[in-house]
Amino acid sequence: MAGVTGARDAEGGLPFGELARSQYGALASMRWSMFRHGLRTGKGALELGARSLTYLLYLAMGLGLGAAMGGGAYAIASTGKWEILPAIFWGIFIMWQVVPVSLASFQEQFDMDGLLRFPVGFGTYYLLHLIFGLIDLSTILGAFCCAGAWVGITLVRPDLSAGAALALLIFAAFNILLVRAIFAWIDRWLAQRRTREIVALLFFVFTISIQLVNPAFHTRKYVRISAKSQAEGLQWLKTANAVQRWLPPGLAAFEVQGAVEKRTVSGMEALGILGVYALAAGGFLGMRLRAEYRGENLNDAPARKKTDRHSGRWLIDGSGPIAAVMEKELRTLGRGLPLLFGLAAPLITVFLISGLFSGGARGRPSSMALLICMAYAMVGFTQLFYNNLGAEGPAVQLLFLSPTPIRTVMLAKNVFHGLLFLVDAVLVCVVASLRLGLPSAIAITATAAWVLFALALHLTAGNALSITMPYRINLGRMSRQRGSQANALVSMLIQMAVLGVGTGIFALCTLFDKLWVAVPVLLAMAGGASFAWLRVLANVDAMANRRREALIGTLVRTE
Repeated sequence: MAGVTGARDAEGGLPFGELARSQYGALASMRWSMFRHGLRTGKGALELGARSLTYLLYLAMGLGLGAAMGGGAYAIASTGKWEILPAIFWGIFIMWQVVPVSLASFQEQFDMDGLLRFPVGFGTYYLLHLIFGLIDLSTILGAFCCAGAWVGITLVRPDLSAGAALALLIFAAFNILLVRAIFAWIDRWLAQRRTREIVALLFFVFTISIQLVNPAFHTRKYVRISAKSQAEGLQWLKTANAVQRWLPPGLAAFEVQGAVEKRTVSGMEALGILGVYALAAGGFLGMRLRAEYRGENLNDAPARKKTDRHSGRWLIDGSGPIAAVMEKELRTLGRGLPLLFGLAAPLITVFLISGLFSGGARGRPSSMALLICMAYAMVGFTQLFYNNLGAEGPAVQLLFLSPTPIRTVMLAKNVFHGLLFLVDAVLVCVVASLRLGLPSAIAITATAAWVLFALALHLTAGNALSITMPYRINLGRMSRQRGSQANALVSMLIQMAVLGVGTGIFALCTLFDKLWVAVPVLLAMAGGASFAWLRVLANVDAMANRRREALIGTLVRTE
């Protein structure tokens, strides 16, 4: 690193010592030089524009969430119902921890492991890890939410300004440390195949178990609750409230309540315990970073006895390159939890968002409900559709050395991903039907026609973006993915456009009570999208050969 001379006891160096300060300056200079040099290429300029638009989107999301939290805090403070203030802090906490996991694959993050080649002290490494974590989406949205809650409280009770600010600052520090610790330990668990399989199994068990809530959710609306049940429910709520007061969101809210009721000692005790939680989260993160700092580099390389030539039955029988590529894709998917998470997460979200649609006549859901659920299911396939070469890594070089045309490889990937989506679509239909009721036959047919159109269009655009805007996927990590902001932005815009076309056609046909008209219209559009897919597929070899150097350089580059 430029500007760094001498180690001077890097192991025990202070994070703000002379050597550390020179390293911070060298790192900042390096990042600035990378930014300037990146603008000299068309891809770099496109990435800058995409990143700018992405952060504008994050800003809009943050302002919306901050306004919502501020409005809730203002309403609580103006009515004096401070006992429900913990709901605001719990909302911030859940958002802060859930959003980064859900959007990990769409964020470009800087991997700090490369710094360990230089004489960087552990304190410096720890501090840099936190600093780069401050630009995560969760931190941006969380900061807006905390600021909104503080403004809402301060507008009504200016005397609580200092106490609320202190509580929110410590609460924010706890959330930042906790989310970084969670990501660091998830990466540790995903570094080995056995632990990755255990985590995947637990996730799928959770995905299936949440569906068991559905019968109780529906039956409870029609069953009259007895007085005894009401008393038991109130007792359960009192117990839950007593427990949450000792957890970080409850402690932050309790400090504000203590300031309202002039209980200074109790408020300071709550802040002290909240600080202990923050220190514990920081220590939990430090344990993982210390292991990485000392050289721990786990991997899931197979044992020597497993590297012998394959013998036995293939998972996908068949001869020729298409069957071989589909076999490889299936095995890659099985050991890539970030991809599995993207495929399975929509099942949980479909369960939640399906409640937004009220049933129509005879208890049938609205014609738009299944379409929205199916559109969200496609979001989980973004990486597979729009970056289908990302998991190849250095092996992408073999595709150019093999006598098999690139278009055959892409065709096999498209067929496998398309079949995989159809399986996921069937599961989404089952979940939505159990949650809402069986849709009408015409609604199912129209949605199926839209799926054919959307799938063909996504595969068409995905093949083009996979070659022009690829990025390497680390199958053993949920965080610290390089990503491509341009790829993520373009794919998001295409998904929004496809959904907009579908909802527009559905709304127009429903307005005239002729939903069946949507079927031939969408089938005609599916035919046009399929023709475009075949045309792009026919030109894939020429596109890949023109961008061969850039493609190999992007996917082979180490992290």
